[in-house]
Amino acid sequence: MNWTAIRSIFVFEMFRFFRTIAQSFLAPVISTSLYFVVFGAAIGSRIAEMEGVSYGAFIVPGLIMLTVITQSISNASFGIYFPKFIGTFFELLTAPISFIEIVIGYVGAAATKALIIGVIILITAKFFVDFSIQHPLAMILFLVLTTISFALFGFILGIWAGNFEQLQIVPLLIVTPLVFLGGSFYSISMLPNFWQTISMFNPVVYLISGFRWAFFGTADVPIITSLFAIGLFTAVCLGVIWWIFKTGWRIRE
Repeated sequence: MNWTAIRSIFVFEMFRFFRTIAQSFLAPVISTSLYFVVFGAAIGSRIAEMEGVSYGAFIVPGLIMLTVITQSISNASFGIYFPKFIGTFFELLTAPISFIEIVIGYVGAAATKALIIGVIILITAKFFVDFSIQHPLAMILFLVLTTISFALFGFILGIWAGNFEQLQIVPLLIVTPLVFLGGSFYSISMLPNFWQTISMFNPVVYLISGFRWAFFGTADVPIITSLFAIGLFTAVCLGVIWWIFKTGWRIRE
């Protein structure tokens, strides 16, 4: 394993993150704070409790997942697309570096950025609502698995995208709606039976449910099912990436 190459890619991507601190860091924190003001204060004042906790505290895991998922995808997709766009990625392919080392470098940096933002938002939430974390180790596990799995998905998206418009269309039209409909601001159990069944086909439901269980001990689906779902999604992403580098799809054009 060429750890020097991995470290070089990782450090370069992290430097880019800190160079664009306003866009990469401040923007998601400010937008999430507005969610707390609107949903936690304005709407939360009209809702007494949800599943035994205040509504403001209830939406904390969903908001963190919303930000972490979108940031993981955007950081990873842009991180790999931009070198393709300017042509430096092809120099990387000719270097004595395996595709595993390339993936670890880019995905590791994207996951680390999203993890940092997730932790900052968790701290920020304390200024708006009072909550406790019943299972902190499980919370960390779900947070790390989510950042890695969606960074892998973002890496695939960056390879697939042919222009900046395609780079944005999947997160905006598919991922973000799935997160909003995945129980970020409500419990799936509140829906009619038919829509509860439909919601089970939304993979984000399992992530938010497991993450919320780590906070409050309540979940819409069993915790084992949530872990299996995120493990399956990660395995599928790894398989697709392996196939991309094996066939050269979208990287040898």
